[in-house]
Amino acid sequence: MRGAAFEIIVIGTSYGGLSALQILLPGLEADLSLPIVIVQHRGKAEAGGLCEFLQKRSPLPLAEPDDKEEILPGHVYLAPQDYHLLVEKGHFALSTEGPVGYARPSINVLFESAADAYRAHVVGVILTGANTDGARGLAKIKLHGGLAIVQDPLSAESQSMPEAAIAATDVDRVLPITEIAHFLNEICHASQGSAYVM
Repeated sequence: MRGAAFEIIVIGTSYGGLSALQILLPGLEADLSLPIVIVQHRGKAEAGGLCEFLQKRSPLPLAEPDDKEEILPGHVYLAPQDYHLLVEKGHFALSTEGPVGYARPSINVLFESAADAYRAHVVGVILTGANTDGARGLAKIKLHGGLAIVQDPLSAESQSMPEAAIAATDVDRVLPITEIAHFLNEICHASQGSAYVM
């Protein structure tokens, strides 16, 4: 049993993430109560437009946050290209510090900051990816009492990231990509009332 309601959902993905997000985002309910923060690995030389592309598939407002921007419930936030995205209690911070594990934005940076700021009130989700980014951060979320969800490697375009996350911590759920949105909807409804029961 979880001791407190959740306050934020953080999602990390890399190779294959665009396809995964096109399945996950449309499955979210339009009245979702929690903020969702996403890191999708992308090179600094890649063309823009990802935010606009994903907004067309999301029932929730979706944007790239600015430094010190307030975190609002029922919004989806995408890490800006070539910036680390961190969460502090109630707002964002952007960083241009060097890549972590060859990545900027880094999933570990986001997840670890969320664990520090929100402790047991974080839901961490690792999706498809061809590296190990996010495994350490998800383990920290779990260590602080948060919820750890991983895409079933068999449903992932690249299994490396989900497998690394599963190896790094005792995850709460391993789900196919088609079931993750439904589970997040359930968590949000539960968090509006009392603690989520595993």
